[in-house]
Order: sequence, then structure tokens, then C-alpha cells
Amino acid sequence: MAGASLLTLLDDISVILDDVSLMTKVAVKKTAGVLGDDLALNAEQVSGIKADRELPVVWAVAKGSFVNKLILVPLALLISAIYPPLVTFLLMCGGVYLAYEGAEKIIHKFWPHILPHDEEQIARLRANADETIDLVAFEKDKIKGAVRTDFILSAEIIVIALGSAVGATLLEKSVMLSIIAIGITVGVYGLVAGIVKMDDLGLYLMKQTNGAKQKIGGILLSAAPKLMKFLSIAGTLAMFLVGGGILVHGISFLHHEVEDLAHLTGIFGSVTTMLLNALVGLFVGVIVVAIVTMIGKLRSNKSSSTH
Repeated sequence: MAGASLLTLLDDISVILDDVSLMTKVAVKKTAGVLGDDLALNAEQVSGIKADRELPVVWAVAKGSFVNKLILVPLALLISAIYPPLVTFLLMCGGVYLAYEGAEKIIHKFWPHILPHDEEQIARLRANADETIDLVAFEKDKIKGAVRTDFILSAEIIVIALGSAVGATLLEKSVMLSIIAIGITVGVYGLVAGIVKMDDLGLYLMKQTNGAKQKIGGILLSAAPKLMKFLSIAGTLAMFLVGGGILVHGISFLHHEVEDLAHLTGIFGSVTTMLLNALVGLFVGVIVVAIVTMIGKLRSNKSSSTH
């Protein structure tokens, strides 16, 4: 009897693992686009710091990302069991925030006079130029921003993964989400670490006596700044794509309109969907930036009048 019970238990475990494996594969396929956005955004977020501080910053953000997953996985399971619509609402808030961040970056880049000066960025640039200043204090704000953005992207990944596990048991959902949470964190931040240290690897190879290594080193060294510039652009675009995509999926009539327009473009439907999602994200982001800027000016004027 004991042997039969053990075999039954092992069989049940095997079935659960097979189901989890299948769900994980489906979830990874569905979240692949967001994972690409996550990589681009996080590589862009940790750029612009001194070379000897790059890996510590990546590690700090990765630890923050693990904490995010520890919060998000049980929270997503709990909310989906108690009140599923709340998951969509929270995602919508995250979408608005991403759209706002993207719009703010673009306006600061091309029309800096419209927005108040970014005092933190100015202070960070001064700190990078001054060898006597400890950069750790300045890095904390950058790390917080990267972890905050990671939280929103991780939430979307987990919710999409959870949506692919319809009909699964709580245990299967828990195991599947845990695997995805650990896998994406290790994978994304491992790649981010590799990307930000590409120039250092290129410099190391160029110092070698082997001609082939020197050639590879030269390629890496010249490609590193171009890749970081591309990721900076891709990271900003990802904010609109992800943020706009969340908003489009969360507003039913808008979702149907986007689907109809995408259907009209035939084989270019997926491109049309991405473009429309990005436009929605840009539109919402600009509106939110305008509202936040006006509120800031009103508060500043009120503060000035009271003194």
C-alpha cells in the first residue's frame, strides 16, 4: 500500500511538472515582446554611470527586481483569486506611468525649456565629472527609478503569464510564475550586465597580443556606444509600446478599434498594432506630463505667494 501510494504521488508530481512545463513555454512565448522591452529599458536605465560602478548598479537593480517578483507573484495570485478586475486597473496605472516617463524623456531631450530643469540629472553629471564626489548617493535615485520601472514591466509579464494558465490549479500557477519570475530576472540582468561591460571587454581584448582578439576587441569597443544609444532609443520607445499596449488592452472599445485597423492592413497587422499602441502611449504620456507640469507650476506659484 505504501509503495502504491508513493507511485501515485510520483505520478501526480510528474503530471503537475508536465503541465507546468507546458504552461511555462506558452507564457514565455506570450511575454517575449515584453521581455525585449524589459531588456532595452533596463539597459538604458543603468547607462550613463562610471565604468567601475556599472556592475554594482546592475546588481542593486537586480536585487530590487527579485524583491519586486517576491511581492508581485503572491499578490497577483491573491488578487486574481479575490477580485480579478483589480489586476487590470493596477496594470492601467502602470501603463499611464510608463507613458508619462517616456513622454518626459522625449520632451527633456528635444524641448528642455518646456519642463523644469532636471536638478537630479544636473547634479549627477557634475558628480560624474568630479572625482572627489562619492557617486553612491547619486546612484540611489537611478536605482530606485530602474526598480520602479522594473516593477511595472514585471507586473505585466506576470499578469500575461497568469492569463495563459487559465484552468490550472493554484499550485501549478504558483510554480509556473515562480519559474518565470526567477528566469526572467536572471536572464534580463545577466544580459544587461554583459551589455554595459561590452566596452571593457573590447578594451581588454585590444590589449592582447593575438591579432584576432585585437580585431574582435576593436569591433566590441566601437559597437558598445552605438548599442547603448540604440538601447536608449529602444528603451524610450518601449515605454510607449508597453504603456500604450496596457492601456489599449484595458479599454475595450479602444482595443476593438486597434484590432479593426490592424485587420485592414493585412500582413502588416502586427506592425500597425505596435504603431497604434505607441501613439496611444505617446498621447497619454504628453497629456499626463502637461497635467503634472501645470500642477507643479501652480504649487510653485502658491509657495512663492505665501513667502
